[in-house]
Amino acid sequence: MKNGDNGFTFVLGGARSGKSEFALKKAESFPGPRVYLATAEAKDAEMDERIKKHKEGRRHDWVTIEEPVDVIKIIEGAKEGVILIDCLTLWITNLMVAGAADGEISSASERLAAACRDSAARVVAVSNEVGMGIVPEGQLARRFRDVAGFANQRMAENASDVWFVAAGIPLKMK
Repeated sequence: MKNGDNGFTFVLGGARSGKSEFALKKAESFPGPRVYLATAEAKDAEMDERIKKHKEGRRHDWVTIEEPVDVIKIIEGAKEGVILIDCLTLWITNLMVAGAADGEISSASERLAAACRDSAARVVAVSNEVGMGIVPEGQLARRFRDVAGFANQRMAENASDVWFVAAGIPLKMK
């Protein structure tokens, strides 16, 4: 890696924006073994179907690791290849559901961003941009938006490459 490229690419977008597909193609453009780090949990039939479709959309050479919470440990333990994290906002949701306080999640977000930046593997991380709409009415939704916004800022700050995907069109931000 050269020219300021630390090997960390961050991809943002709204729901159904095409961000995961873009991130997958981006990750597949890099050499080495590929790990798909999935943070989603199939807690109902609809989510199970979504996960199944995501798996079907990947080439056979991807190894899938399903880890809803301990994402940092996997990134820190990587020695080579490419890791695609999909997605940061589900990881934040999982931390919130597990009872983590906002400060704990913010600290974990900072550690994750640094781990992605410093990883021996090339990391491509996906997240939802949740701050472009109206201020949510409910306290939990506002809390989620704020925590996710902070995490997205830390990730973008530490990435050498940042992309925003809207309507299937990737826009390079950094």
